[in-house]
Amino acid sequence: MSTADVAAQPGQAARAGGQLAPVRHWLRLLRSELGLVFGRKRNLALLAVLAAVPVLLGIVLKVSPLQPGNGGGNGQPAFLTQVTGNGVFLAFLTLVVESALALPLAVAVVSGDAIAGEANRGTLRYLLTVPAGRTRLLGIKFTATVVFCVAACLLVSAVAVALGAILFPVGSVTLLSGTAVPLAMGLLRLLLVALYLAAAMAALGSIGLAISTFTEHPLGAVAAILVITIASDVADTVSQLGAVHPYLPTHWWLSFDGLLSAPVSWSGVGHGLLSFAAYAAIFCLVAWARFTTADVTS
Repeated sequence: MSTADVAAQPGQAARAGGQLAPVRHWLRLLRSELGLVFGRKRNLALLAVLAAVPVLLGIVLKVSPLQPGNGGGNGQPAFLTQVTGNGVFLAFLTLVVESALALPLAVAVVSGDAIAGEANRGTLRYLLTVPAGRTRLLGIKFTATVVFCVAACLLVSAVAVALGAILFPVGSVTLLSGTAVPLAMGLLRLLLVALYLAAAMAALGSIGLAISTFTEHPLGAVAAILVITIASDVADTVSQLGAVHPYLPTHWWLSFDGLLSAPVSWSGVGHGLLSFAAYAAIFCLVAWARFTTADVTS
């Protein structure tokens, strides 16, 4: 190695460090935001409630199991009566039940508080004095919301599987197509379903983030998100509105049944993921357009 090479090394290291500085700064902000999200007692209480639902369902089904013929109809999940035969299905059932209200409520609280909560507490203007930039701060807020969605869905699945293994037999999983797969493959399908629902909740979180930029009142943002969710669910049941059903934010939430078939049917799943991505892109853009032009100095 020549003297020139040795002399060039400090300069190259400095340039490399300078290039990595924004990444380190972004990660530091993300760690701080995740600490706030998962450190708030309110959010921890929401996660505790989400984890308690599979416990309640498991105990109810253990004490009073459904008989074949009593479930799977009238809009009930097709695998409802399979829970007592295989505890893994308790996780699928819990995810379906919680997607109706519990998961949207938790996501609404976290995303609705993202910007509105900071404005309400008077900390938003101080956050923006740090050279982080509004776009980066908004990205951090959305990323933390996505992490919360994934953590919530995985927590519910893990608690349900653990309790299902305690209360019911666990073995090979019979999919909705009638094909039996090994337990490991069944758990992999469960992971995919949980991540699919997490993507659905993240799309809802983008709507919440956008609403959060328009108000300084977190409760108002949370209420608006829940109203949108309920209105979408109601509209999805009205046959006269069939033309708009595929465009509703909640329409594809339970379209993960293709993941429980052999081979996997990607049609509904693909449409769902495309819908979630479209909602996330549109409402993150709305949030960015609002937040980058809003006056937060007052």
